[in-house]
Amino acid sequence: MEPLILHWALAKNPGEWEAPPSSIVPSGSTVLDKACETSFGESELDGLQYQVVEIELDDGRYKGMPFVLRRGETWIKNNDSDFYLDFNTKVTKKSKDTGDAGKGTAKDFLERIADLEEDAQRSFMHRFNIAADLVDQARDAGLLGIVGLFVWIRFMSTRQLIWNKNYNVKPREISQAQDRFTDDLENMYKSYPQYREILRMLLSAVGRGGEGDVGQRIRDEILVIQRNNDCKGGIMEEWHQKLHNNTSPDDVVICQAIIDYIKSDFDINVYWDTLNKNGITKERLLSYDRAIHSEPKFRSDQKEGLLRDLGNYMRSLKAVHSGADLESAIATCMGYKSEGEGFMVGVQINPVNGLSSGFPDLLQFVLDHVEDKSAEPLLEGLLEARVELRPLLTGSSERLKDLIFLDIALDSTFRTAVERSYEELNDAAPEKIMYFISLVLENLALSTDDNEDILYCLKGWNRAMDMVKQKDDQWALYAKAFLDRTRLALASKGEQYYNMMQPSAEYLGSLLNVEEWAVDIFTEEVIRGGSAATLSALLNRFDPVLRNVAHLGSWQVISPVEVTGYIVVVDKLLSVQNKTYDKPTVLVAKSVKGEEEIPDGVVGVITPDMPDVLSHVSVRARNCKVLLSSQIHF
Repeated sequence: MEPLILHWALAKNPGEWEAPPSSIVPSGSTVLDKACETSFGESELDGLQYQVVEIELDDGRYKGMPFVLRRGETWIKNNDSDFYLDFNTKVTKKSKDTGDAGKGTAKDFLERIADLEEDAQRSFMHRFNIAADLVDQARDAGLLGIVGLFVWIRFMSTRQLIWNKNYNVKPREISQAQDRFTDDLENMYKSYPQYREILRMLLSAVGRGGEGDVGQRIRDEILVIQRNNDCKGGIMEEWHQKLHNNTSPDDVVICQAIIDYIKSDFDINVYWDTLNKNGITKERLLSYDRAIHSEPKFRSDQKEGLLRDLGNYMRSLKAVHSGADLESAIATCMGYKSEGEGFMVGVQINPVNGLSSGFPDLLQFVLDHVEDKSAEPLLEGLLEARVELRPLLTGSSERLKDLIFLDIALDSTFRTAVERSYEELNDAAPEKIMYFISLVLENLALSTDDNEDILYCLKGWNRAMDMVKQKDDQWALYAKAFLDRTRLALASKGEQYYNMMQPSAEYLGSLLNVEEWAVDIFTEEVIRGGSAATLSALLNRFDPVLRNVAHLGSWQVISPVEVTGYIVVVDKLLSVQNKTYDKPTVLVAKSVKGEEEIPDGVVGVITPDMPDVLSHVSVRARNCKVLLSSQIHF
């Protein structure tokens, strides 16, 4: 039988035929006047024979590829026309009617959310009121319903959904809608303890909100700042218009960027650096219904007053938009008063009842030491505060919502402090590293509903520390056993989250046209934003130390799967992540950092690197049943 030939070209516009550049023509091809002919090659996968042509196109000028097939003198066409591959065509997202779409989700509930999304895009007031209306339906759908609500709100908080579209709304109307939504979540938290872990995540993705006066301060206070500091034009006027008509969490970042700019003696690069680090670009500023075109520009004599007034204003912004801000959460629970001035309303927040007499001093200690270079006293204080809150969080306390937000803020501050301590731990004694691990484990247990395995691991680490103090020469072996047990618990928790959240993220993401990359990493980003990721990073640092002391082997198996394949050696997994291997392949990769994709056709990855057990590549390896193993060098 004569070989099958691909008769093809490239096109900058549909209907054109242009011979491809020689740099991309496959070996053995024949280049014609306006086309190229390439023979199909034989290949095999899992015992199946097929024919393939590989063309690597790296020139974005071309929009498509016209082609026909030829075998001898017989031409194979698309009826009487050429075939055409459109390079701009995207993979069609799943629709409601696709076979298995929505499997493992509260499908009807997610479709209800999708039906309401267009209305929710009008403003935060609309979105939070719609969310409040959906709370009962989410609860009735069980855990997957609440997960679906969380996925929707997190898509919003990570800027994957439109925040405001052609609708002006007062800040107090937004804060009232938030308050209504978070009140409903608080009531569910009280009545359904089995959902508390996911409800904590949901609340952390929503600003606290508040009664009307709290939101009204956002509208009033900016006018006072402009008047008192003689800055009624430029960026302050544009920002004022945005604040009056569609305030959002972006305003917290904008305020901080202006403060940082002023503190840096008016270095405009500092302003843009703060914005960009927090996901706000020039294009985003211009995209607001009330766009911000101007950059900040102030006089030296305005510096002191603006820093004072914007610092105070930040509290009003965070009171509405930032649930996990430590200073704001503490102020709300301890009580504060903001005086009115002229037309500006005053706000008085009373202290939460039921807190111990020493609790305010403990929180003040935390605030006083939050930036300390040595984090150990701060971590101990944060844990002590969380332990004291625990009984109030499991009961029906007054203003439970404010206590939950405080606990979320303490947890977030704890993680930040641990991450800041990594450098300090580089040369630390094993006892100190184990102590930090025990602190992080305890913090994780306080954020987890089903924490029996975590508490068991915590007891093991405490026992290992006792063995070190007693100079027991088996301490490293014992600690390594609990390091592996802890890793297993973390991997199990990660898989639980993935199975619980990812199907909802994928189905709702497809309904709402969320960008594919944001859907793909949804659960991984949730995991990496929690205490489990902090703990996993600590374990990675300590593992080589324990292996060395205990005289153990150097292999760590992250995804234990028995595989058979052809060995291919590569320098970096990143360099081949988009490649497809025709045969079952085991990659030996010198560099695996954790963010890479596993290429199609790869059944195993072996590396001297140490990817985190909760990293993207580790999660994918376990879910796709791909071997992933690393060899640790001491």
